[in-house]
Amino acid sequence: MNRAAMIVQIVREAYGRRDGFVPLHAPIFEGNESAYVLKTIESTFVSSVGEYVSQFERMLEKITGAAHVIATTNGTTALHMSLLLAGVERDDLVVTQSLSFVATANSIAHAGAMPAFVDVDASSLGMSPEALEAFLEQECDRTHRGCVHRATGRRIAACVPMHSFGLPARVEEIAEVCRTWAIPLIEDTAEALGSRVGTSHCGTFGMMGTLSFNGNKICTTGGGGAIMTNDADIAKRAKHLTTTAKVPHRWRFEHDAVGYNFRLPNLNAALGCAQLEQLDNFIEFKRDLVRRYQQAFEGTGIQVMSERPGTFANYWLCAILLSDRAERDACLDETNEAGVMTRPVWEPLHTLPMFAAAPRDPLETTQSIADRLVNIPSGVLRATV
Repeated sequence: MNRAAMIVQIVREAYGRRDGFVPLHAPIFEGNESAYVLKTIESTFVSSVGEYVSQFERMLEKITGAAHVIATTNGTTALHMSLLLAGVERDDLVVTQSLSFVATANSIAHAGAMPAFVDVDASSLGMSPEALEAFLEQECDRTHRGCVHRATGRRIAACVPMHSFGLPARVEEIAEVCRTWAIPLIEDTAEALGSRVGTSHCGTFGMMGTLSFNGNKICTTGGGGAIMTNDADIAKRAKHLTTTAKVPHRWRFEHDAVGYNFRLPNLNAALGCAQLEQLDNFIEFKRDLVRRYQQAFEGTGIQVMSERPGTFANYWLCAILLSDRAERDACLDETNEAGVMTRPVWEPLHTLPMFAAAPRDPLETTQSIADRLVNIPSGVLRATV
């Protein structure tokens, strides 16, 4: 049996399905989703004014431990707004990782800045603090403008590591590097709801963290995002700017800044509240699934990506590493043909045409991971929550 056939067999055994299609990660709606959404429709408050928006934010504060959560339309707008709140301006640089979904770099571009890519750790798939520090030491200078990239003259305005597939990055060390260089830290926590480093939730180590609730995430609002922060002033400004910078008044339409229509609708928040009620069960299923995968793949030469010691992963997507790109591509072809949905990691962002000119380090680990990583089915089974 070749390794692709073995992967198909292991996935089918893990899900108890001898035949039929096994999706990568389908949403599950077996809680109060219908009741809450219907209640929202009956109230007529389906847009961004409604009780479920506030309830969704309070539930996320309790889950993450963040002092303040501001719900947005999606993870991209949450990150875009966070960059603006951190002071990112046109023609700045924002250090991030190339091994990430394109929305990370798109958000930087939306803020008028350019990404600068540093390598990831093989153990976490998140930004390497050593790579970050080396890039700053070798490529940048401390000036009266702050940290400035020597070759381009652009200011390093923020650092955005990403917790890939829910595996916590080495964010404590990244935060220390950012403190040394006085660079605002914004965590892209789109995939890591429920993931922790020690007892602290991912997304709470810097100035801000952002979440995503897209249809394929561990909890979904259909489309939604959120900003987490412990800074009351930032939270107040975030809520104001994402609500078109409207000055509160019973009937006047007065706005005091260029605002953004980024607030999450009540209809989506209602769905999200019902999903958050099931988060612990979702995570429990996923962590058990990974344990079964780890046992099944033991001794096969296929590595299952696992949480680092001292961390707790939600395992949003299970990731395995094969030997090289040729085996990866053959595996993707065979598994999908067999009805087991698998996907490669995203194309590294520095290889995309709109970001090809961005500053970067050699990205050797990034390319090695991209050549070998395959995501295998990771969704929660129905009637298990």
